[in-house]
Amino acid sequence: MNKIFGFIGIGNMGFSMLQGANKAFSKEQLIYTDISEKRVQWVEEQTGIKGTNSNLECIQDTKIIILAIKPQYYEEVLNGIKGHITKDQIVISIAPGININKVKKTLGNDIRVIRAMPNTPALIGEGMTAMAYSNDHYTEEEKELVNAFFTSFGECVALEEKLMDSVVPIIGSSPAYVFMFIEALADGAVKLGLSRDEAYKMASQTVFGSAKMVLETKEHPAVLKDQVCSPGGTTIEAVAALEKNGFRNAILEAVQKCYDKCERLGS
Repeated sequence: MNKIFGFIGIGNMGFSMLQGANKAFSKEQLIYTDISEKRVQWVEEQTGIKGTNSNLECIQDTKIIILAIKPQYYEEVLNGIKGHITKDQIVISIAPGININKVKKTLGNDIRVIRAMPNTPALIGEGMTAMAYSNDHYTEEEKELVNAFFTSFGECVALEEKLMDSVVPIIGSSPAYVFMFIEALADGAVKLGLSRDEAYKMASQTVFGSAKMVLETKEHPAVLKDQVCSPGGTTIEAVAALEKNGFRNAILEAVQKCYDKCERLGS
């Protein structure tokens, strides 16, 4: 096949993945499509990769098709490409709530489908993706190709499909929670007299460094938290205030609400 990856939809998530793939594969191996001609033109200017406004042109002679569209557009898009996808190709679905069987029901049971949940930090090569293979045969070469794609913009973990709804609030949606935390932390700094630019830099770097500590030290987050909380000190006062105002419970509730919405999308 002439192309390796074809993106149907090139919004924020599609563009983020395309940027990663552009570093690991040649421009000639990539193609994308979008309903907006203006968007296709902009992406082409940014990346040097040719796009199209035709989904059928995008999937023609392309090995792996990434459905980078919102859940509400799946039925229309799948019906539009039905009969044009072969069992030699692989379809990757990244929409929350859209399971493998739902895609196969439209495209055909012999079509191989991978369900994945990436996130927007893929744009800077720091994404996290969870993925699940359909119960079909994939060659080792194909699996290596899929892994090379997902790791071109971050880390990747393979799971059973029954767990994929659970990772939506942890991977797909959680950058929004983190951005809100950084914004709130910076607002607090501005209240204390720091400039907005100083506040965002300090808050963002601190969040980044803290996350890196968890990953690299492999210590339990509670242990790392305790190391910052001196007896009778300033940090434990702040932690107590967070607990009093339901910080942890707010996060737990957000994760549950996100999961519930994902379940409703899949019903």
